[in-house]
Amino acid sequence: MDKNRTEGAVRQAKGSIKEAIGKLTGNKRVEREGTAEKNVGKVQRKAGEAADALREKTR
Repeated sequence: MDKNRTEGAVRQAKGSIKEAIGKLTGNKRVEREGTAEKNVGKVQRKAGEAADALREKTR
């Protein structure tokens, strides 16, 4: 499994938590940071999935 896949999933989870904390506290900056981190995690996870798929096809 590609490390980007796991790191992306972790980053996505952290972003979701940060976003929720921002919403609960009314802190828009923390909420936006969490949303951004969550989206970066999604992209990173998808890149890892693509790398895994490519690796499987080249075997």
